[in-house]
Amino acid sequence: MRPAPRRRLLPLPALLLLAGPARAEEAWPNRPVRIVIPFGAGGPIDAVGRLLAEPLRERLGQPFLIDNRPGAGGSIGIRAVVQAPPDGAMLLLTSASLASVPALYPDQGLDPREALTPVSLVADIPTALVVRSEAPWRSVPALVAAARAQPGRLTYGSGGVGSSNHLAGALFASVAGLRLEHVSYRGAAPAMVALLGGEIDMVFASTVETLPHVQAGRARLLGVTTAQRVPSLPETPAIAETVPGYVALNWYAMAAPHGLPAPILDRLSATLAALRDLPELQARFAAAGTTPRLTGPAALARLLEAEVPTWQRVVTQAGIRAM
Repeated sequence: MRPAPRRRLLPLPALLLLAGPARAEEAWPNRPVRIVIPFGAGGPIDAVGRLLAEPLRERLGQPFLIDNRPGAGGSIGIRAVVQAPPDGAMLLLTSASLASVPALYPDQGLDPREALTPVSLVADIPTALVVRSEAPWRSVPALVAAARAQPGRLTYGSGGVGSSNHLAGALFASVAGLRLEHVSYRGAAPAMVALLGGEIDMVFASTVETLPHVQAGRARLLGVTTAQRVPSLPETPAIAETVPGYVALNWYAMAAPHGLPAPILDRLSATLAALRDLPELQARFAAAGTTPRLTGPAALARLLEAEVPTWQRVVTQAGIRAM
């Protein structure tokens, strides 16, 4: 009987090379993790990132450092993450504007469905239609009637061309059949200042940014861009109640470079999901009219599949060009 052939053993260095990546994935994170936010410091998404960073450090044992990289509608920060190694050392925390990047920057290869690994939706951030408190319009129907009576005369401000609040306004004008003039500012905060100063007629901005001004009596909240009313703002109508079919979701989400190993993705998404039930986090989100999601990769992947084509259509129809 012929002896069974001996199995050829790999030399020790080769075995170490094969085992190395697996050990690194199991040990993740073994160094500080950067959370890239493609917008400036001090905004609402920056606050959410810092809110998440501390409990992530406590549970995963490494610092999670906020890295603001604003510019070009968020594409600079997004590109930094797309080009990073998929080792879990760099993550992306961004807004619904992620879904509009392929339409605004078609030649940059930044389609999130292909260039990133979805990690988790983080929160739903309702966008609000707000006018200053002295404005004559006290409801969405009154504003729509005024805009139809004066085509092209009413203005809305946003935090920049192609920003999520710019696209929310463009979609509103399209669905309602209005001609509104867009005015771009270097961020949502300057747009709010312009509204309160009487430079523009309205803004579409997150409740994180608008509610403090509404509560102080400086601005009036006319509606939200969600499909239904926001539970924390039950008296504020959804714009869709007046303009059927109008929905402009705003959300925050976390993603990673394409090819993030499954063990890292599983640990990160499970840790984020566990944060959803923290009373302090729930209270902080609710105070701003937002809802924590932390749902894992699949929900974010489905949302991107639905929203990327929607914003491609809106950008084309409105003739929006990234600056």
